[in-house]
Amino acid sequence: MDHKRTMNGMILRALLAGAFLLANFLAINGAAAKEKQLKKSDLPAAVQKAAEEQSQGATVKGYATEVEDGQTLYEVEMTVNGHSKDVSMTADGKVVEVEEQVALNALPAPVREGLQKKAGAGQITKVESLTKHGMLVAYEAQVLTGKKRSEVQVGPDGKPLAHPE
Repeated sequence: MDHKRTMNGMILRALLAGAFLLANFLAINGAAAKEKQLKKSDLPAAVQKAAEEQSQGATVKGYATEVEDGQTLYEVEMTVNGHSKDVSMTADGKVVEVEEQVALNALPAPVREGLQKKAGAGQITKVESLTKHGMLVAYEAQVLTGKKRSEVQVGPDGKPLAHPE
């Protein structure tokens, strides 16, 4: 009986240690993907210059940084003519992604239909165009289904994407 109790104790300690390591791994890696708010003065000089160029005629709401796929990106969040626009760039000021709000009714019919099909019974609350390296790659819609929020994406042609952008 003592042997069984000792073995159960060892198994329990091993499971607890594994759970602790997993929790730490998730906390560390989850934190790396979170945005960190910055002041303009915290941005590298090249990013400051690019941010000024990108935000001409806009109201800047804030600056942030995050690590995405091992690369540090800087983001300028702004409002242009009443809609949101976020520009992500590398430390040398090169623009890699632009997310810009667009009106659902301004989209080509196949895109609107593709988003609505993916949203199902949910209500589309906001749509953004996603441009990477100067090329439109997708449209993304925020969807509200009851109290649950989600996002759906389609390609520039309104068809499903092979992978999320």
